[in-house]
Amino acid sequence: MKLVFTLIGMLFMQLVVAQTALKGTWQGLMIRDGQSYDQASIIYFDFNESGDFIGKSREEVTGKDAFMVKKLKGEKKAGSVQLKQFVVEKKKEVSGVKWCNMEATLTFIDSTGYLQGTYKSSECRGYSGKIICFRSSLPLSIEPTVKEVQSWRPIFVDDLKKGRKAPEIRDLERKNFKFQPIFFDYDKAEIKTEYKNFLISLLKVVNGHSDLRIKVVGYTDADGSDAYNIDLSKRRAQAIIDFFVALGLSRDRIEIDFKGEADPIGDNSTSEGKQLNRRVDFSFI
Repeated sequence: MKLVFTLIGMLFMQLVVAQTALKGTWQGLMIRDGQSYDQASIIYFDFNESGDFIGKSREEVTGKDAFMVKKLKGEKKAGSVQLKQFVVEKKKEVSGVKWCNMEATLTFIDSTGYLQGTYKSSECRGYSGKIICFRSSLPLSIEPTVKEVQSWRPIFVDDLKKGRKAPEIRDLERKNFKFQPIFFDYDKAEIKTEYKNFLISLLKVVNGHSDLRIKVVGYTDADGSDAYNIDLSKRRAQAIIDFFVALGLSRDRIEIDFKGEADPIGDNSTSEGKQLNRRVDFSFI
C-alpha cells in the first residue's frame, strides 16, 4: 500500500510540473539529423509569458567562442510551443560556423520533464533535427561564451544516454519518495519477494542522480547474543547490497551499517514487536 501511495505521489508531482507554464529558461541540445548526442550543439531558450514576441534563443558551439542570440516569435499553448527565430540580437562569428534561422515545435513531456521536439530551416539545406531541453535555474545570457559554463553538457549527454529524467522530475521523485523498512523472517537474511518491487523503485531514484547514494542499515530483534545479532544484521544489510549490485548499482554508491538489536522500533517482549525489529532501513545520502 505504501508503494501505491509513493507512485501516486510521483505521478501527482509530475502533473504539477506538466501544468507549469513554459515561462523561464531552458537549456539543452540541438541534435542534427545523423548526429549523436556527443556531436550536438548547445541551445538555450528564454520564454516570455505571452505575445507575438515569445522570447529569445541562444546557440553555442561546444568548445568554441561562437554564439548567436536571436529573438523568437510564435505561439505557446498548454505544454507546447511553436517558434521561429527572426532577429539577431547579439552574436560572435568564428570560422567554420554557419548560423541558420530555424522553426521548431516543442512539447513538454510530463513523464520525463523534458521540452523536446523537432526543428528545421527554410534557409539552409539539410538543417533539421531534434531539440531536447531541461528547465534551467539560470537566466539566458547575451554575453560572450564562457567555455567553463558548458561543463553541464557532458552530464546532460550522460543523462540522455542512460535514460534519466530531467533534473526537476528527479528532484521531485527524490524529495517525495516514501521510505519503508524491509522486514525479515526469524533468524533469516533472505529478501522476501513482496519487497522487491519497492527495492526496484528505490533503485530507480538512486540511478536517476549521478551524485546520490543510499544508506542501508540492518537490525535484529533481541533474541540471541549481541555478537550473533550484529552478524545477522550485517547479513541482512548485505543481502540488500547484493540485490542492488546485481541490478547494476555501483557498490561505492551504497553505505552499509548494522546495529544488531539496537534501536528497536517494536516491543521485543511480543512476537509482533520482534517482527518490526527484524528489518533494514534506508535513507538517501
